[in-house]
Amino acid sequence: MSNKQTTTDVILIGAGIMSATLGTFIKELSPEWNIKVFEKLDKAGEESSNEWNNAGTGHSALCELNYTPQLKDGSVDIKKAINVNEQFQVSRQFWSYLVDNNKIKNPEKFIMPIPHMSMVRGEENVKFLKKRFEALSNNHLFEGMEFSEDPEVLKQWMPVVMEGRKEGDRIAATKINSGTDVNFGALTRTLMDSLDKQGVEINYNHSVTDVKRTKEGLWEVKVKSADGKLATHTAKFVFLGAGGGSLHLLQKTGIPESKHIGGFPVSGLFLVCKNQEVADKHHAKIYGKASVGAPPMSVPHLDTRYIDGKKSLLFGPFGGFSPKFLKTGSNMDLFASIKPNNLFTLLACGAKEMGLTKYLVGQIMLSQKQRVEEMREFIPNAKDEDWETVIAGQRVQVIKDTDKGKGTLQFGTEIITSQDGSVAALLGASPGASTAVQVMLNVMNKCFASEMPKWEPKIKEMIPSYGQKLVENEELFKQLHAASTKSLKLEN
Repeated sequence: MSNKQTTTDVILIGAGIMSATLGTFIKELSPEWNIKVFEKLDKAGEESSNEWNNAGTGHSALCELNYTPQLKDGSVDIKKAINVNEQFQVSRQFWSYLVDNNKIKNPEKFIMPIPHMSMVRGEENVKFLKKRFEALSNNHLFEGMEFSEDPEVLKQWMPVVMEGRKEGDRIAATKINSGTDVNFGALTRTLMDSLDKQGVEINYNHSVTDVKRTKEGLWEVKVKSADGKLATHTAKFVFLGAGGGSLHLLQKTGIPESKHIGGFPVSGLFLVCKNQEVADKHHAKIYGKASVGAPPMSVPHLDTRYIDGKKSLLFGPFGGFSPKFLKTGSNMDLFASIKPNNLFTLLACGAKEMGLTKYLVGQIMLSQKQRVEEMREFIPNAKDEDWETVIAGQRVQVIKDTDKGKGTLQFGTEIITSQDGSVAALLGASPGASTAVQVMLNVMNKCFASEMPKWEPKIKEMIPSYGQKLVENEELFKQLHAASTKSLKLEN
């Protein structure tokens, strides 16, 4: 690859789902712009976007109980669930546009229909689930949701989960058939291949070592190739979409917005079913309730996934700790991120999050046998020999000073942009990939404000609900949901 032409319009750092989505948007809206992608690994979607580095996926708030907290007065707050569901509908519209316009072929390679379920045990939890069901099922975004505590119905819905249960075990579940399983690794690779065909220069095995501003106000990006050659590229706009690697690069930019921000790395493990007979018997994504004191990312779930054209069954996540910011990162990542400007923010977080630290230490100490034992709350008849452990991707939770105080640990996806919008960084974790399309629209609104009026008609062609709330427009929601169901081949 030639390093002669060093000035470009847009540089995307990292070849994950976020960069792939932003690159796709820009290519549709301003095809004449030059885009370069730099990825340190040898192919796209190998870190957090990879199908083996996350379970869940397809977050549309149909089953995730942590998006519907119970308030002090006993009512259930569904605002976050509505927000996440709306964002996932935006993703569906965008992917449908790409399928309908032959930018993506064979949608079944990355998205499949699968029921989404929530399951709880015990008197209080059953009452909560019923209230949640009543609050959500009145809303057209969640139409078709069913609730049951009848053991015979539950046996039909989730046979693997119900086998071997004690008589009188109080259990309830909700089920909605319009859920999906999304393979973000496959989608990322598809989008990057499409960008490559459209003339985007994608450089694999290229590590970004520095990002700094030039006197002219451009961004200078230093890049090292696998053979050790250094090159400098400048661009008007740089997107730091390198997952856990984004924080270090953001700190190198020196922008004021990069100060007083830290990262807390959390690793995870999943159990994967080796017995295909068991995997084939289960057909749903089932989310439970996190145990008391456990963080939101530890919500236990039993997931049917479609990976490499095969039906798989995953259970997790089990928390862990590693100082690396990426699965392929360095054990020095956490220490390298500590700067004079964020030291007190990090210390304040450490003091506040003793419970989380204790939880992670406990999780690290679990043996394989103990993990399977924990899983028996979900699958009473689980056999040790049917399951193996897979190490998931690294997540870096954002730590920053907020209204809630110094050193607040954020659970979610965060965008940090410079005041002039010439650089943007994506930090954080779940719901992440599922809301990538909306997150990248937010990036464009912040970073390309002057272009947005010109781009708006095309954006509305790609995302017909753009600028409207689907929760307020039932007719539009039904029409667009039916259209995306057809385009993405989700009818069955």
